Amino acid sequence: MQNNEEALAEANPPIYFKHAGPANTGQTIKAAVQRCEALGIKYVVVATSTGKTAIRVAEGFKDQEVKIIAVTLHAGTWKKYTPPDPDKVKIAEEMGVKFLTCTHALMGNVGNAIMAKFGGISMTDLIAHTYYTFSQGTKVAVEIAVMAADAGLIAVDQEIISIAGSDTGADTALVIKPAYSIDFFSLKVRELVTKPR
Repeated sequence: MQNNEEALAEANPPIYFKHAGPANTGQTIKAAVQRCEALGIKYVVVATSTGKTAIRVAEGFKDQEVKIIAVTLHAGTWKKYTPPDPDKVKIAEEMGVKFLTCTHALMGNVGNAIMAKFGGISMTDLIAHTYYTFSQGTKVAVEIAVMAADAGLIAVDQEIISIAGSDTGADTALVIKPAYSIDFFSLKVRELVTKPR
C-alpha cells in the first residue's frame, strides 16, 4: 500500500506545456495554488519584471495564507530589460506581496563582469546554464529561491513554491527546499509542478 505522500504525488502529475511563454501563466498559477494547498506550503516566490506577474500570483493565492515574495531583475539590468512599474508594485504590495531587488544569485553578478572583461565562464553561469537545459524558468525559479533565502524572506527549513517563466509571465512552478547561496548545494528541487517541454 502506498503512503499518503506517494498517493498525493501521483494525484498531481506535472503539467508540461507545448510551448514556453506567458500564455501559460494562468495555468501555472492555478497548478501552483493547488500544489501549495495540498502540501501546506506557506511561502511562494515569484519572478516578476514589472510587477504584473506578482499581481496575478497574489490574485491566485488570495484564498490561501501564504507569504508571497516577488523578485525583480536587479537595477543593473533595468535599462536593457525593464524596471519594476511603480503602479503595479504598489497594487501588489497592497495585496500583501513583498518585493525584493538584489544581486542575482546565478547570472548577472560579479562573475558576469569578470567574463565580460576577461572572457571565460564563471562557475555560477555554468550552474545557471545547466538549469537552462530544463528550461529558462527552471533556472530562474531556483535562482529567486536562493535570493529570497539570502534576504531572509523565506525559511530554508520549509518547502516553497517558486514560480518563474521564459522572458515574461510564468510557465514554470517548482516545489523547492531552498538554501542560502553559501550553502547552495543543499537546495533541492522536490517537484516539477509545471514547465515547458
